[in-house]
This record gives sequence, C-alpha cells and structure tokens, in this order.
Amino acid sequence: MKHTITVASSAREELIDITLEVKACVKSCGIRDGLVALYAQGATAAIMIQENWDASVRTDVIHLLQKLIPRGVWLHDQQDGNGDSHLKAGLVGPSETIPIIGGELGLSRWQNIFLCEFDGPRNQRRVICTLLED
Repeated sequence: MKHTITVASSAREELIDITLEVKACVKSCGIRDGLVALYAQGATAAIMIQENWDASVRTDVIHLLQKLIPRGVWLHDQQDGNGDSHLKAGLVGPSETIPIIGGELGLSRWQNIFLCEFDGPRNQRRVICTLLED
C-alpha cells in the first residue's frame, strides 16, 4: 500500500514533524505488523527520526548542519546557489524505515519523524509512504 504525504515548508531550512500524517497512513491501511518506508522526493530534502519533546533539538540539528556544510562555498552554488542544500540532504538521507507493531509505529516515546527541508520555502514537498505487511 502506498500513500503520499504532502507538506509545505516556510523556511529555507527546517525540520517539519510529519509523525501524525504517518500514523494516519498506518491506521488507514489496517496493517498490524510490518514496516513503513518513508522516502522524501527531491534532492534537497531528507527524512530524520529525532527527539520530539524539546523543539531546540530541531534548531540544534539545523545549526550543526550549517556549521558542517556552510552556504555559498560549493561548486554547485555557481549553478543555482543551493550546493549546501544538496549536501545536507545527502548526508541526512532521503529515507527511513520504521516497524509497525500491533498497528502502531514502533517509535519510542521520545521519537518523531521529520521532513528536513534544506532549500525552502516550498509550497509542496512530497513524502512517499510505503506500507508492507508481515
């Protein structure tokens, strides 16, 4: 079973919590045990599982990546000014796989799922949600 989650971003770089949308996909499919594979479409977006309690963690992730991969110093910047966005997306990665256990996401209490936007704002980002039953 496959669903598409569509979200808009409001900043150049941000982590957008999509956990509720993924939970809705799992609930609608009726799978009790299996896997949900998430894939961010686009070369400047990624998927990350991270702490959900303290919003400063999201800011820390953005700041870390900005320090590791600064803006404006990459060869690709000569094309369209977003070389850092491509590198950040590649480092974080476009996908995550999460177990479905008893009809629920197998995340811990402190984990949520985030779409990482590195080249926004965008009117539309798509995450492909593929559900597989055991």
